[in-house]
Amino acid sequence: MTTPVIPYPPGLPVRFPAADGYELGGTLWRHEDRAPHQASVVIACATSVRARYYARFAGWLHSHGFNVLTFDYRGIGESRPARLRGFEADWTDWGEKDLEGALVFIRRSFPGDALDLVAHSFGGVAFGLAPSNAQVRRAVTVGAQYAHWRDYAPTSRAGMVLKWHVAMPALTRLAGYFPGGRLGWMEDTPAGVAHDWAGMGPHYPSSVRRHRPGEAERLAARFATARAALLAIGLEDDPYGTVPALERALGHFTGAARAHLRIAPADIGVAAIGHFAFFHARFQDTLWPIPLAWLTQGRLPASAPGRWVILP
Repeated sequence: MTTPVIPYPPGLPVRFPAADGYELGGTLWRHEDRAPHQASVVIACATSVRARYYARFAGWLHSHGFNVLTFDYRGIGESRPARLRGFEADWTDWGEKDLEGALVFIRRSFPGDALDLVAHSFGGVAFGLAPSNAQVRRAVTVGAQYAHWRDYAPTSRAGMVLKWHVAMPALTRLAGYFPGGRLGWMEDTPAGVAHDWAGMGPHYPSSVRRHRPGEAERLAARFATARAALLAIGLEDDPYGTVPALERALGHFTGAARAHLRIAPADIGVAAIGHFAFFHARFQDTLWPIPLAWLTQGRLPASAPGRWVILP
């Protein structure tokens, strides 16, 4: 039987500054009474995925007592400039400035609430880059990694390397940005982000091309300032979020209490989940209770599917 999709209320459009003053667009689900709630949650998007993709999940969290903010990184969706060609933005900007701005905005909006995070794919790495990451109480990441090509699933690796590490940088050099929207691959994307992804080596952030001397070491040290109870969820059929990929990203969060949960589609009786479908409303009864329990109680529900991976 198909689970009925509940029409959760839409959020309110908001605009707020990134850490450097760049104006970002987002959506806020808020409770009108002033009493502190479960927590305030920021949802950090995957690379070049619009924040509206997470709207139903955000509304569902709101229905469970959270204030919730989604937002678009600079260059994407509601935070896109009039002209993307030549627009300066890279992965470091998205974490150090944009996610930081979102964390500051929601803390100021709800000063009595605890601060939590849900992050998808690169959003889990952006968490490490945000200067105030130590303020986050609990965090759930889904498929969080930084696209080192050797970590892709072996059965998909050749095609993914051709797509993301050959075609994407070549098209970006031609267009001045990555025209992902026209290709149907993802949103149009600033050139700096595309080149960061395409050139990513095993050691983030030292692989990022634009760093000044000493900046990579400074940013790497920032990951260690995070103190959240961090649950990393990996899906067994996700070609990006393999065990090595998640472990590589988790290895930077040396100050956090980390846990790595793997879920296979068969664990919940479906054929596929992959890199994106976790946030589809059809999983509100099977997958969404996992982050809900972690954010509310710091543990998993007794009926949670999956297996734990012992971190090295």
